[in-house]
Amino acid sequence: MSLHIYRSVTELPVFDKAIITIGTFDGVHLGHTHIIGKMIAQAKKVGGTPVLITFYPHPKQVLPGTKNKLYTLTTQQEKFELLRSKGIHHIVEVPFTSAFASQSPEKYIQDFLVKNFHPHTIIIGYDHRYGKGRQGDFKLLEKMAPQFNFEVIEINEKIIEQVTISSTKIRDALLDGDLKTAEEYLGYPYSFTGTVVTGNKLGRTIGYPTANIKIDDEDKLIPQNGVYAVDAILHDNDFSEKTIKGMMNIGLRPTVEGTQRTIEVNLFDFDKEIYGQSISIIFTYRLRNEIKFDGLDALKLQLAKDKIAAKKYNP
Repeated sequence: MSLHIYRSVTELPVFDKAIITIGTFDGVHLGHTHIIGKMIAQAKKVGGTPVLITFYPHPKQVLPGTKNKLYTLTTQQEKFELLRSKGIHHIVEVPFTSAFASQSPEKYIQDFLVKNFHPHTIIIGYDHRYGKGRQGDFKLLEKMAPQFNFEVIEINEKIIEQVTISSTKIRDALLDGDLKTAEEYLGYPYSFTGTVVTGNKLGRTIGYPTANIKIDDEDKLIPQNGVYAVDAILHDNDFSEKTIKGMMNIGLRPTVEGTQRTIEVNLFDFDKEIYGQSISIIFTYRLRNEIKFDGLDALKLQLAKDKIAAKKYNP
């Protein structure tokens, strides 16, 4: 079944017994699968249609009170693909604005949820807050359910805590370079997609040419600086894909007095020009921290060791 993404409520069809849930679903990790499973089970039970409502940008990037910039685990496109793989075929991407956040909880239920979705069932976390000042809660939904003829199913505290803990642990793990923990909570290896751009071409002078990568989404979380074994997927213009093993450095390149954070990947047994091409990087193993060497000869010796290690841990 194909994936339908609606970016405006004016695009929505009339869903047959809509079973809805609402959330950011950043990362679409294992904690989220409980909620998705509950939706799909309820839809099968009543002969309904699962409809997932998510937001863009992330509410924490809009609402006041967020001290540090929030980097996301998935881009919107990555999120949609993951949701589709878990059985969701109707996704509504709601533009999250301060005006949307400031409507009264009652207006949110009546004018947004009921008017646009005519829900049969709303599946929501016990701690879900909505409307101006985050005053709306589960009890208000329960109170208004008979008036608008919908059912409310609560996602219990244990599952919601798992979602919250998972999101935090994944972010912390990636920022610590702990790929194993991140993958355990995500249920899949972390990745990002970018475009190959021109670098200073220093790598080719020491036998390790690299492709410099500019991330497509500046809000995407990039793991801790260091050297990683990776799988690189090249997306050709003819829509074909090729996966190549490699090793990647994220960091400031201190050996050559670098000052800006760069991402560059050395692709094994590959020597084509790929400037401007789309590339996805899948993290498989963290090899080491970024180190400042005495010179290029010392760096070259270490890169030879890194390549052996990368092939060992990502054969």
